[in-house]
Amino acid sequence: MAVDLEKLEQLLTNKLREKFGEAIRDITSYRGELTVRLDREVVLEVSRTLHDDPDFRFDHLSYVTCVDWSAQGRTPRYSVSWFLYSTARRHRVKLTADVPEEDPTVDSVYSVWRSASFTEREAFDMFGVIFQGHPDLRRILMPDDWDGHPLRKDFPLGGVKSFYFKRATDPHAGEPADLVQRIRRQESDI
Repeated sequence: MAVDLEKLEQLLTNKLREKFGEAIRDITSYRGELTVRLDREVVLEVSRTLHDDPDFRFDHLSYVTCVDWSAQGRTPRYSVSWFLYSTARRHRVKLTADVPEEDPTVDSVYSVWRSASFTEREAFDMFGVIFQGHPDLRRILMPDDWDGHPLRKDFPLGGVKSFYFKRATDPHAGEPADLVQRIRRQESDI
């Protein structure tokens, strides 16, 4: 069964604009992908509508991610995207909401799709976007004591030099005396 993107786009436009008005910024189709740009204040309500409405039945959240637009000078700085799929209707849509740097918060969609748990935590960890209403919003990829958010464009690219050595040589050659080990020590040759 082929998905009729024009029909889906028209249906999304009619139903979402009727219910949410100007909070739906635009609905576009590009290379077979439908994108709904919306205000961050209605993310949760739109998500519930797309999940519960029998015409859409988006029952699967594939992924949540974020983009930092600061290198392009765009404001608001962040865009959060939710990729949805309907297993019953076999169609996809991407929801996108802009999030300002001064208040990087948006509602969590965890109450609609439980699969948002880990991907929202990842976006929080990597970009610093706070998902309000998330039941366990904490770092998932970086250590708890990590400073900053690594996928932000202003995060420093440098770091502590890494030393690779074999056990037969001096195991601490060239390391600063005050280096705190964050990795397990190698006890055997490679």
